Amino acid sequence: MNYYEQPPINRTEVSHTVKIDNRKDLEITGVKQVDSFDNEEFLLETQMGYLIIRGQNLQLKNLDVHEGLVTIKGKVYELSYVDEHYQEKAKGFFSKLFK
Repeated sequence: MNYYEQPPINRTEVSHTVKIDNRKDLEITGVKQVDSFDNEEFLLETQMGYLIIRGQNLQLKNLDVHEGLVTIKGKVYELSYVDEHYQEKAKGFFSKLFK
């Protein structure tokens, strides 16, 4: 390898996973940021788009920004992704809702 050649960069993709146990323990990886949350709804920006989690008595149990890991406890009713086309509309809607 000569002086001007760069060694190959080892780029690892951050994966996005959702693990749910008995509809009450939820572990999500690949989270970029938590946009908003309360005891009935979470809005997370993930590697795969915005994820909306709806339920009852939802609690943020763990947030690791460096690893992109979020753990939520509570009764989970719904998980849904916001399509890329509708991301800005959803973000605007939720930001107005949670002001």
